[in-house]
Amino acid sequence: MPPIQSDSALTRRAALLAALMPPLFIHIPAAAEDAAPNVTVIRIENFSFTPAGLTVPPGTTVTWQNNDDIPHTVVSPQKVFRSKPLDTGDRFSFTFAEPGVYSYFCGLHPHMVGTVTVAR
Repeated sequence: MPPIQSDSALTRRAALLAALMPPLFIHIPAAAEDAAPNVTVIRIENFSFTPAGLTVPPGTTVTWQNNDDIPHTVVSPQKVFRSKPLDTGDRFSFTFAEPGVYSYFCGLHPHMVGTVTVAR
């Protein structure tokens, strides 16, 4: 049986082990967090896009999420982007690199319309 150690010896051993062990958590500096891409969500609910009008800076990724219980699509009439049919809970994303006004509609329900304005 090993000899019994005093509390101060156990404390020193625990401190030494803690100093030698690699950190369990890694801190991400603020600069790295700022480098993450901009992401904005447009919800598809009750046969509408919410928000219907959106202004974002270049480089922003817009994600449309279908929260309705029927399929919808996201279609650019300028043929810049087009989603597959989105079932409930499905998402479609597009990154807007260039400034401009991008209109879109649901190809299954053309009365559903929206606009993304990309401005510096």
